[in-house]
Amino acid sequence: MSRKAKSAGVDPAVAAITIPAALLDELVKGPMTAAEVQAASMAFKKALIERAMGAELSHHLGYRDGEPRPEGQANHRNGHTGKTVLTDDGPVRIAVPRDRDGDFEPILIPKHARRFTGFDDKIIAMYARGMTVREIQGFLAEQYGTTVSPDFISSVTDEVLAEVAAWQQRPLESMYPVIFFDALRVKIRDDGVVQNKAVYVALGVLADGTRDVLGLWIEQTEGAKFWLKVFNELKTRGVHDILIAVVDGLTGLPDAIETAYPRTTVQTCIVHLIRNSLDYVSWKQRKPLAAALRPVYTAPSADAAAEALRAFAASPWGQQYPTIVASWERAWPYVTPFFVFPPAVRKLIYTTNAIESLHMRLRKIIKTRGHFPTDEAASKLLWLAIRNATKTTVRSAHAWHEAMNQFAIFFGERFTHPQR
Repeated sequence: MSRKAKSAGVDPAVAAITIPAALLDELVKGPMTAAEVQAASMAFKKALIERAMGAELSHHLGYRDGEPRPEGQANHRNGHTGKTVLTDDGPVRIAVPRDRDGDFEPILIPKHARRFTGFDDKIIAMYARGMTVREIQGFLAEQYGTTVSPDFISSVTDEVLAEVAAWQQRPLESMYPVIFFDALRVKIRDDGVVQNKAVYVALGVLADGTRDVLGLWIEQTEGAKFWLKVFNELKTRGVHDILIAVVDGLTGLPDAIETAYPRTTVQTCIVHLIRNSLDYVSWKQRKPLAAALRPVYTAPSADAAAEALRAFAASPWGQQYPTIVASWERAWPYVTPFFVFPPAVRKLIYTTNAIESLHMRLRKIIKTRGHFPTDEAASKLLWLAIRNATKTTVRSAHAWHEAMNQFAIFFGERFTHPQR
């Protein structure tokens, strides 16, 4: 396939097919309207499906239509049965060939199947982009003249749940240099009451610098017990070591990770600390306040950073907003690891922006929904959204090649020869 076709996202199977000019001359006698092109396309699809199913029957019987029946064979063609199938271009009425014995099992469109290749994928694609079941129903009716029930659409999207379960249980790498943990809130009905639940997402950076979403977990409340369950699950899936865990004030996570992965360095998100500090001041004061805090997190060492924080506390800013100083002091045990690392690694763990950009895409998907009926419904949509988002986010982390060398020096064999 040409590079141009590949960059345009053309299906290789489609690019490999050339329609004979003589056939096109038969179909196109002159200028055509869009409706005429669509009608010709549907007629061609109908003829192609029927011809392909006829070829299947010929293979099943052992002889082609019009040829003499093999000697001693009783089974033969026995007419057709009408059947309407839903395609990605709309409903098509086809004639399904039959055999006398009734044991012909079509592969292209199996018995009792009412949907042709592509129709389910189109429904799932619309669902993954945040369309509700009712919106999908209306779109199919408006665009394709196809009437399907909400239950039918739900059943199609429910087929994804098996893939979600397999994804959540898949084996992982034995070591991750960095894993970002963060949460977003969604409304889910539970026991007849709509509640705000947290969806926790873990985004891992692999040894080659590429990123992968390791899993998602839905919980109403967080704490050490919940996080210990998460880390034990990661262990059973093959994760033996986490070098650095970057978090944003998730309750109970440091205690749980110390139990499950005692050698892991827990680092709070510096950018989150800055943003939380800016929430205490007016919009006009944000820029000068950020400049006043800059010496704290850009200090060359932990001691210098502590001195800069004391200077900020004694400054007019610190006197006017002691709550900002208190928030930094509470988080300080998980800020100081940041200063041990060289600049290349600091850039990597400076913020949870990598996972926040993923969350931003997820929020766009779920913002149009009032709430989800179940945890499974939320998991289904979020997994589909993650699958779409990660198709374009597998590139290496920023400045990873430089960071790799620093990881190899700082963590030694934990990075270069991880446990298997």
